[in-house]
Amino acid sequence: MHYVDEPGQKPITVVMLHGEPSWSYLYRKMIPIVNKAGYRVIAPDLIGFGRSDKPVALEDYSYQKHLDWLVALFQGLDLENVVLFCQDWGGLLGLRIASEHPEWFNSIIASNTMLPTGDVPANEAFNKWKDYALNVPEFDAGKILQMATVSELSQEVLDAYNAPYPDESYKAGARMFPNLVPVTPDNPASEGNRKAWARLMKWEKPLLTAFSDKDPIMSGLEKFFHSIPGAVGKDHVTIHDAGHFLQEDKGEELAEVILSFIDSELTQ
Repeated sequence: MHYVDEPGQKPITVVMLHGEPSWSYLYRKMIPIVNKAGYRVIAPDLIGFGRSDKPVALEDYSYQKHLDWLVALFQGLDLENVVLFCQDWGGLLGLRIASEHPEWFNSIIASNTMLPTGDVPANEAFNKWKDYALNVPEFDAGKILQMATVSELSQEVLDAYNAPYPDESYKAGARMFPNLVPVTPDNPASEGNRKAWARLMKWEKPLLTAFSDKDPIMSGLEKFFHSIPGAVGKDHVTIHDAGHFLQEDKGEELAEVILSFIDSELTQ
């Protein structure tokens, strides 16, 4: 597993977890700002993405394997006092890990993400996305990023999102990710996520949501986090004029949200 590791002088590590089909490049606007403020920043490339290994068979990937790979990174780097920033699949993994290993984390910022259990059926749009990801003849990561952002991405940026995939054989992880989301109650990950929610509903450490206003899939889901004890009374943030990948549209603003959150909640 490849990861960006920018050292800092202060005793807080900000871990930024990406989702589908991006990689740590998604955080290029945010990492320098947070790091300049003195914080260590870790931004992994999940297995199957970015500069990390890419097993070639669809069955090489499961929700549990992604959790295990990411836990191994946390353990290998001996991470603690972590501020978790998670978006998209970064939340499906990061929120689950935070619930199971709360001793590693001091706070959470959830952004355009969810921790699904499959007890609420997926909508038709998501079912179409699952089918598309698995079966489209050419999986174009840059095109998908562009479809889920408000700003116009340059060819250089589009090329960067496609760079990890020299040909279709490298894309099994990206194709499989949507199909690992628990959308039925009997999904192998559903019970684990139910237990994670039960633990999160007792989570008293600071938790902030920073969702965007132009994400048609995730819009409104932030309310599910607001009843978590650590989220009650917080000044939750809406990032305006930003799509699903708000790191692309408003990365600098999002980085300032992280710093403001740390200053108000963790450095008093």
